[in-house]
Amino acid sequence: MTPAPSGAEGGASRRPFKILGIQQIAVGASDKQRLRALWVDTLGLTLKGDFKSERENVDEDILELGHGPHAVEIDIMQPIDPAKKPRVDEPALNHIGLWVDDLQTAVSYLTEKGMRFTPGGIRKGAAGYDVCFIHPKGNDEFPLCGEGVLIELIQAPDEIKKALG
Repeated sequence: MTPAPSGAEGGASRRPFKILGIQQIAVGASDKQRLRALWVDTLGLTLKGDFKSERENVDEDILELGHGPHAVEIDIMQPIDPAKKPRVDEPALNHIGLWVDDLQTAVSYLTEKGMRFTPGGIRKGAAGYDVCFIHPKGNDEFPLCGEGVLIELIQAPDEIKKALG
């Protein structure tokens, strides 16, 4: 049997929140029509909505894979202005989103542990849930990070908590 990584044993009992599952995967390109041709026209995912934000420089389509509490969003995105940052198409796998049972508690706990979050704090996300992003890179003040991956934490609504908790 392979030993658990250092600090992993018993960690769940000390952590005051629980990651419940994958809520979304976000993919970017310079032209989301090519992504739509792949994900909707070829693979058959359902177009569920869209979202635009000048501040976040994103024009996205929200797709759905599966049904009910086990559905996963696939967000296909392009920058509104390719000359501005953030560039939602670089890298192409923009971020993953994780359902969390208590977002406020998770953010407080992780901040105390030294987790770096992106600017903006907890806010409403494209799908209408409260969200917060773990920064892909750490710094001296907050060394814990997504280790190269932007990670979105999403407050799970009651029906998701019941189904996945």
